[in-house]
Amino acid sequence: MTNILFLCVANSARSQMAEGLARNLFKDTTPPVHVQSAGSAPAFVNPYAVKAMAEIGIDITAHSSKSVDTLDTNAMDIIITLCADEVCPVVPGRVKRLHWPLPDPAPPHESEGPKLDEDALLARFRSARDDIKTRLVSLNLSDPS
Repeated sequence: MTNILFLCVANSARSQMAEGLARNLFKDTTPPVHVQSAGSAPAFVNPYAVKAMAEIGIDITAHSSKSVDTLDTNAMDIIITLCADEVCPVVPGRVKRLHWPLPDPAPPHESEGPKLDEDALLARFRSARDDIKTRLVSLNLSDPS
């Protein structure tokens, strides 16, 4: 079994979408793939992440934000960090690490920039979702390096 952990700060959007996409893409893989996501400062699953995933038939409504501190990271084979502008969590140990720097699709705090309308916001989540899917499709699970 291959254990994959998607990791970011809030575990609310990018890592949640990556978890849902990977579970869907690798559901029939042999050997099996076990997929999880977590964050260093978990918050909540962003409703726009849920909407963007529902558009492609993947339901992540039962997902919840989890702290990386609650997981056995020593059991992971691959840890993929998805932070771009934030400081990604660091997990010690010998594990294959990949870094996919994706901008956070969630809107900035009101004091940090203009407020986005719903269409523009959903477009950002779709873009992140599609970027993650492209990377997952190219991921070689049999490459130990």
